[in-house]
Amino acid sequence: MTSSANPPNRADQANLVDTALTTRRSVRAFLPTPVQRADIEAILEAASRAPSGTNTQPWQVYVLTGESLARLSRDLLAAYDDPQRDELYQEEYAYYPRQWQSPFIDRRRKIGWDMYGLLGIDKGDKTRMHEQHSRNFRFFDAPVGLLFTIDRSLERGSWLDYGMFLQAIMTAARGRGLDTCPQAAFTQFHRLIADHLGLPDNEQLVCGMSLGFADPSAPVNTLRTEREPVERFVRFLD
Repeated sequence: MTSSANPPNRADQANLVDTALTTRRSVRAFLPTPVQRADIEAILEAASRAPSGTNTQPWQVYVLTGESLARLSRDLLAAYDDPQRDELYQEEYAYYPRQWQSPFIDRRRKIGWDMYGLLGIDKGDKTRMHEQHSRNFRFFDAPVGLLFTIDRSLERGSWLDYGMFLQAIMTAARGRGLDTCPQAAFTQFHRLIADHLGLPDNEQLVCGMSLGFADPSAPVNTLRTEREPVERFVRFLD
């Protein structure tokens, strides 16, 4: 145990932070092991130090466990299986581009087929693809579901701030041996979720997140997405 008289050196500190960042992944199968409320609160308290313009702190978090989580999941699954889903439930904001272009569509396709390959789902097997996507609405069997909202009066800068807050949550969770999956799949069902949470009219759903302990036996959790090397997305100007 490190005492205040002997703080970790820079290399040790960098390693701790880098490990939390680089081991973060989107886990799509969780163990039923409960997560202690004290750990959830500690993660959210640490994440609350995320920066926000003029300290606006635009985040509002709803933590679901137990029956509240199960009840929402049941209703989401029913809505997802509704043949009229796309007519009854529409996104309030566009998370993905309306028209995909390379290289973004290429990366999207690759992760999709890599994941389906691990699960033994063939191209064109729409039934199994539907089943796999529906696991979003079970929070991938995680014991904790997080839902995030923002005040409608706030602008794009606050949404950027929100991204830093979400990243802070995921990093703090990894520091405690927990895993997460940030999920935009919920946005189509924002009205249903608003009813469940009793959201006031001024609050808008941003996204959701599953939180828990990864199931090490699940093939889908062996998925590792590729990242572009630094020299491909960075320019150093001297």
